[in-house]
Amino acid sequence: MYYIGIDLGGTNVAAGVTDREGKLLGKASIPCPRGAEAIADAMAESARLAVGEAGLTMEQCASVGVASPGTIDPVQGIVFHAFNLGLDHVPLARMVSERLGGIPAYLENDANAAALGEFVAGAGKGKNSLVAVTLGTGVGSGAVLEGKLYTGFNYAAFEAGHTVIRRGGRQCTCGRKGCWEAYASATGLISSTRKAMEAHPNSALWRYAPTLEDVNGKTPFDAARAGDAAAQAVLDEYIEDLACGLANLINIIQPEVLCIGGGICKQGENLMAPLRAALGREEFTKDAERRCQVVAALLENDAGIIGGAMVPLYR
Repeated sequence: MYYIGIDLGGTNVAAGVTDREGKLLGKASIPCPRGAEAIADAMAESARLAVGEAGLTMEQCASVGVASPGTIDPVQGIVFHAFNLGLDHVPLARMVSERLGGIPAYLENDANAAALGEFVAGAGKGKNSLVAVTLGTGVGSGAVLEGKLYTGFNYAAFEAGHTVIRRGGRQCTCGRKGCWEAYASATGLISSTRKAMEAHPNSALWRYAPTLEDVNGKTPFDAARAGDAAAQAVLDEYIEDLACGLANLINIIQPEVLCIGGGICKQGENLMAPLRAALGREEFTKDAERRCQVVAALLENDAGIIGGAMVPLYR
């Protein structure tokens, strides 16, 4: 049998079909509308397109797994809150199942699904435990421990981005101050870069971002490679903040693999090399014979699709 995974994003609905090992056989993506009924229609359509792309039929597929943003109840298949998509207490799993002829449908948080995808077919393939962190607008995270997706008794576990690394620090969207997300996300890096640009009007940062609105996650890396001291200072602080949160995760969980995804990871060793050095100072087990492997995620945008497909096998 084969398995359908659907990754519900703010811009697109992406679907794919995998085998039992998480190998992606076909995928499709269509624009994401707003509102529950329209989204369910789009998800069903993307699933049918992906199944056709794989050269299969719906009858050959055992289930469909949906990776959704927001607050969810995976047992009831309900999205409680995903307000940017217009979803409020929506039984999304049932709605998708009905549109696909009654196929069993499962719902999971998108960060958890991404972690599962990396565990099955990406950076954690062949391992027993993995923690995945995605650096985007926020900091998403999920864990697979002892071969099972870990979500906590209330399905809200592993919001690592909302652990505090600076008490009384930056205001976070969750209501707390000093959350790791406020510093380690792409949003946090952009905020720090803009402050540095305002403080250093002659910095080369302005060459790569002519206005503050032009700043993105690449800007400080580009300027630092050009030898700009202000940009390098931004990156040094960013990497220390990122390492602080990662070391906390490693010290608590001690997974075999911790993988980092998101657009910032496209900087490759310009990010990973100094990050590993910082972790070499921060980890409790820095001198141990066996240490957590810290690597870049491998699946990029396919992680949520593959993880969604694998949910019924690993929950």
